[in-house]
Amino acid sequence: MPFYERGDVRIHFEEAGSGFPLLLIPGGGLNSSISVWSNMGPFDAMEEFKNDFRCITMDLRNANAGQSTGPVVMENAWNAYAEDYLGLMDHLGIQEFLVLGCCIGGPFILKLMEAAPDRVVAGVLCQPSGYRPEMPDLFWETNTKNWGPALCARRPDVTMQMVEAHLHSLYRVQPDFVFSVTRDFVRSCQTPMLVMPDDVPAHPFQVSMDIFKLAPNAEVSMYPWKQPKDLIPAAVARARTFLKAHEPVASRR
Repeated sequence: MPFYERGDVRIHFEEAGSGFPLLLIPGGGLNSSISVWSNMGPFDAMEEFKNDFRCITMDLRNANAGQSTGPVVMENAWNAYAEDYLGLMDHLGIQEFLVLGCCIGGPFILKLMEAAPDRVVAGVLCQPSGYRPEMPDLFWETNTKNWGPALCARRPDVTMQMVEAHLHSLYRVQPDFVFSVTRDFVRSCQTPMLVMPDDVPAHPFQVSMDIFKLAPNAEVSMYPWKQPKDLIPAAVARARTFLKAHEPVASRR
């Protein structure tokens, strides 16, 4: 199984298909891992898009179900995760790429657009996670109960104090919107994006609508698109059409 290493970070990744690069970010929050695509996601993006693009996906650093490892960063945590994705693209010799991400993939995509505007060609934000005012500490509570204790149990070098500092950096330093970037950034972001809304506690419908309304070159998919399940193929087709429309012309030859 392929791994990319940078210092004390070790990232497990997989590839499928050929063509213009498409980075696929699984859902699952801080337990975002490759297995989510086939086990938990609304659709298996690797299977769906491998005939159209060179698909790349990876286990998030320190996801409990994954094989990627690295320090538990206690400051600027969103930046550290973005560096993992961009480092993997560097490792694979990829400069420009498309990206589709579910759940936490939404905030990650926006952070990548901020960190590397010359590299992210377009993005699909599928059921993006974000801040819900009536449940302001949802992600803190979920991760201090689930992700953090499990990580500490298998990593003696990690303490709950470190976990809490990490979660503070992710979810309490900027407790609004998508956590990873500001509304002002999205308002200024020219990168094309397609938003596929959801409305469960971790994926507020209002956050999806705010992204759509703020971003100058944003589109929005139909809603609902996950239930009933027979709507999902049309939603995937919409995402494919969007991605193909923004694939650089030179790569289609």
